[in-house]
Amino acid sequence: MKITFSKLSGAGNDFIIIDNMQRSIHLSPLQIQKLCTRRTGIGGDGLILIEPSAEYSFSMKYHNADGFPGSMCGNGGRCAVYFASTIGIPAASGNAYTFEANGNRYDGWVLGPESVKLKMLPPEGFMSDLEIDGECCYAVNTGSPHAIIYTSDLDAINVNEAGKSIRHRTDIFPGGTNVNFIEITSPHSLALRTFERGVEEETLACGTGAVASAIMSYRLGKISSTIVQITVKSGDTLQVEFSEDMQDLFLAGPAKIIYEGSFTIDSF
Repeated sequence: MKITFSKLSGAGNDFIIIDNMQRSIHLSPLQIQKLCTRRTGIGGDGLILIEPSAEYSFSMKYHNADGFPGSMCGNGGRCAVYFASTIGIPAASGNAYTFEANGNRYDGWVLGPESVKLKMLPPEGFMSDLEIDGECCYAVNTGSPHAIIYTSDLDAINVNEAGKSIRHRTDIFPGGTNVNFIEITSPHSLALRTFERGVEEETLACGTGAVASAIMSYRLGKISSTIVQITVKSGDTLQVEFSEDMQDLFLAGPAKIIYEGSFTIDSF
């Protein structure tokens, strides 16, 4: 069976996205893992199936690079909205799309060429002053769980080594966690590097991590703006905007189609 796909990048987070509106494509976790493996597969931080929804513009089925279904991926959601706009899925209104992911409704807007804004879920489970492996950590769930560590020298951090240890602390984070390292760069900006659960290494960007980093930094008084510019590992910038009560949260930034192609499922 020959399957067409598009490879998209959301500020460096890269995804294999497949139109499955006919629900004719069924991939096993092993096949997804092989497709996401760099050098021997297509390569990606995850794979997204765009499927029909009874209530919304579409349904987003997200799988981590390990092949298994993942929690919410903010940059994946933004890329899914952009992809939907390119394959003719009708918008809910104007440039606005609604979709479902993991049983939740999300709203997204195509702001212009290769630019998408996504409304995120309100945060849950704030935790402060956790001491883990000698580090002072904070944590919050923004659709995915995130541990947060502040540093004054982000470039010096070995993200894969430090992140892997904290990621697997299931005594504190049931199911594991993503791990974010943050350097505050101004009252309205920060730099971010993330070790992602399910990818099991540092990625070039993380949308839910950007949201977690922005709201935690505001909550702790490390920044003073509710509109935050976040520079990620790729060098791209994500913008997080939120209300004072953090019940209205938005993630905006680039979403680009890198290339399109096809593969034969029997090869995987």
